[in-house]
Amino acid sequence: MDVPHRTRARPRLYTPEERARRDASRWTLVQGLLAPLQFLVFLVSLALVVRFLLTGDGYGAASASIVVKTGVLLTIMVTGSIWEKAVFGRWLFAPAFFWEDVVSFGVIALHLAYVWMLLAGGFSPAAEMAVALTAYAAYVVNAGQFLWKLRLARRDLAA
Repeated sequence: MDVPHRTRARPRLYTPEERARRDASRWTLVQGLLAPLQFLVFLVSLALVVRFLLTGDGYGAASASIVVKTGVLLTIMVTGSIWEKAVFGRWLFAPAFFWEDVVSFGVIALHLAYVWMLLAGGFSPAAEMAVALTAYAAYVVNAGQFLWKLRLARRDLAA
């Protein structure tokens, strides 16, 4: 005897009201512009960090690029919080983006740890770059989380 296959409906990422607020918010455009900018800054910085680690050349450029990446990250986090408030009515940790926000704080902590090491001094360039690479690995995970949510939002729209 065949038992009918039950499928559990996946909850939508946005309610119709949240989707309308998302689409009407200027912060959606800001996030849409900052995310690829941050990724570009990440790629350039990653190349500079790897170049330094492989050749020993370009420490200043690699360090400056990590500081710039940190600035862009903080900017996107602040504007993302404003976006969440506009769309979901809360500054951070809206249920739809809870884990993305949690991981974002880890990414920020790692980037700021690098900046602290740089300012405090007394750390080897290799140790600084190891923290930067750890921050970048966490950033890639976090970017993947957001890309997955973008995919889910588009699938919801098509459904």
